[in-house]
Amino acid sequence: MIRLDKALNAWGTPDFEAILKQEIAQLGAGQLPLQQGLSTGNYVAAEPISVTINSVAELENVIRVKAGIFYQGVIGGCSCADDPTPTSEINEYCEVQLDIDKATAATAIALASEQAD
Repeated sequence: MIRLDKALNAWGTPDFEAILKQEIAQLGAGQLPLQQGLSTGNYVAAEPISVTINSVAELENVIRVKAGIFYQGVIGGCSCADDPTPTSEINEYCEVQLDIDKATAATAIALASEQAD
């Protein structure tokens, strides 16, 4: 389970969003559902991601965050010398929902489109 301890500790302070963005960015493609969020590419490129916080709401037991993730996707060709479609990075964007448990900092992450409000 992913834990966002620094973000939870910063909850209620002016630094919350900056710390949260930093912690999310450090998770990277391995722990975020970026592969499922691809709209154009075949797979996620090994490039840094950029995070924007779209909304934050305090619920009874969790802090619910909707975040936009900007990242790079790749369309892989056959890697032949005469391939007219060489591998190239394409800008991708998806939204994720994070539910940060207010007691433990354990965080559930899913594509926002998969969540029912």
